[in-house]
Amino acid sequence: MYIRKLLLDDENNDSVFLWGARQVGKTTLLESQYPNARYYDLLQSTEFERLFRRPSLLSEELELALEGELVIIDEIQKIPQLLDEVQRLIHKKKLRFILSGSSPRKLKRIGANLLGGRALKKTLLPLVSAEIPDFDLLKAVNNGMIPRHYAARNPWDRFRAYIGVYLNEEIREEAISRKLNSFSRFLEVAAFSNTEMVVYKNIAQDCGIDHRTVKEYFEILQDTLIGYLIPGFSATKKRRAILAPKFYYFDVGVANYLSNRKNIQQGTEAFGHAFEHLIIQELIGYLNYQNSDQALTYWRTSSGYEVDAIIGHGRIAIEIKSSNEVNSRHLKGLKAFLEDFPEARAIVVSMDKSKRILNGVEVFPANDFLKALWKGEIM
Repeated sequence: MYIRKLLLDDENNDSVFLWGARQVGKTTLLESQYPNARYYDLLQSTEFERLFRRPSLLSEELELALEGELVIIDEIQKIPQLLDEVQRLIHKKKLRFILSGSSPRKLKRIGANLLGGRALKKTLLPLVSAEIPDFDLLKAVNNGMIPRHYAARNPWDRFRAYIGVYLNEEIREEAISRKLNSFSRFLEVAAFSNTEMVVYKNIAQDCGIDHRTVKEYFEILQDTLIGYLIPGFSATKKRRAILAPKFYYFDVGVANYLSNRKNIQQGTEAFGHAFEHLIIQELIGYLNYQNSDQALTYWRTSSGYEVDAIIGHGRIAIEIKSSNEVNSRHLKGLKAFLEDFPEARAIVVSMDKSKRILNGVEVFPANDFLKALWKGEIM
């Protein structure tokens, strides 16, 4: 069993919305951390049917619960009406709830009661390197970090089933269900834009749809926690920055499947894309689990300089290179960025064998960087 980095308890014992894409391990996390909690699983047909028919049963069954008692409702988005009962029980009975689900999109779309700030919002992501004993970088680059996929010898069939479930159970609940074929095509085209700047017009042409629909589809990927749009960093003054966002799927293995990248080997172009994706995925995980208010952006100029990750207001600049031996030509983007932010910590994450300093830039082997990141030594 993996020991997850996400902490659900806080000093005030607040209620929590726990969101996370399918199969990232929400149910396992809840069952392992709270084995004695009162548990409602809305994936169980009998549980769903009786509470869907009479949401007030929840209040009736919890009338005798003790103040502060923990109640878990899994897949809360299936019965949004329960949230009115939950709010009353928090206020009247002082109960604590953990309400889990794949994403809040459906609840927001129908205007459901999101408890008016009475519950913290937490997100469980795929595994991160610090949660995996004997972490294997090449396996992660190929299989991704969804728990069942990372551990598989050949995860391809699991990816196929995963995408099928996502399309059928998440997207069919959206107003675009009649356009499922075009959305399925969009998922594949978006995979080829993974780690790249998003140009809506180009993607629209490849999908045979208009650019407004493409923007809507990207919003769905973000709202259902399947993808991220990383904004451009614009605070440099000496060079004009490009503001178009970069796109990353929430898991490198999903991106591999959708772009048909199999058996990725070090030294290939595919490895370079997947390696960058994995490091960005780890940075997103670290900032999320630390509840950090530091933004993750990237920097690219109209003249072609680029830095893959900027943390905060230019405090840390990270370039990701899959090269076995970083040299001075790999530092051009960082050097240009340092002209505006000379105090920034400049880092290259690579496949180098040993950590070293090159022209004032820290060169980290990938595994060393990940260990330092999760020890809190990078930020």
